[in-house]
Amino acid sequence: MRYRWRLLILSVGWAFLACFCSRMAVAECPTSRIADTQALAKRDGSGYAHRQKADFLLDRLDIWPGDQVLDLGAGDGWWTEHLAKKVGSEGTVYAAEVNAALVERLQKRFAETSQVKAYLCPPDKPGLPENSVDLVFISAVYHHLNKETRIQYWRELANVVRPTGRVAILETYPALAVKGKDHGTQLSKLIDEAEQGGWVPVEIWYLPGTQHYLAIFVQQKAFFEQQSPFGGR
Repeated sequence: MRYRWRLLILSVGWAFLACFCSRMAVAECPTSRIADTQALAKRDGSGYAHRQKADFLLDRLDIWPGDQVLDLGAGDGWWTEHLAKKVGSEGTVYAAEVNAALVERLQKRFAETSQVKAYLCPPDKPGLPENSVDLVFISAVYHHLNKETRIQYWRELANVVRPTGRVAILETYPALAVKGKDHGTQLSKLIDEAEQGGWVPVEIWYLPGTQHYLAIFVQQKAFFEQQSPFGGR
């Protein structure tokens, strides 16, 4: 079942989610209720713990066949492979890396996967045409972006992402991290930078058993009526 509408209410850094589906039935959403006092204390502090939640994360990304997806900072291509299966042969996954050697490795790994396009990405912008992607997925990479120019980077993303597209950030939550606190971004900082760059958080999840969170953003202009290029609405 595909859920069409989601409402996210943020309160003091915790997310409470009410989900609605097209049939108006109550959706089965994870609860924020803490039944076990040790539940949140038991977590994997490794940098790749979030990969254990791949099915949940891919579900929240809500990728459709034919989508154009940018895997920004694709690394070893682990997420690229999963994204490629979701977009199918009619879609595209742009696997971006700033390191030429990594790009070469990605190209070799996906030589037989036509929907994956690995490319060398500039360090200060995505390096793709305007309005070319439906989703940007940034896994454990946001904290590597230049802290002085992150707001501008969000503006660059707005040029690449289609008006109804999204940006999904998967990051370590430093305040909760067992280790690797410097390899993450405080949620409040992320939201502040995104809002200044023209984006709005619409969905935020903490991943139980890990020290990671997923935050999904849409452009602020999506909340306003778009003027037709032909003069009408």
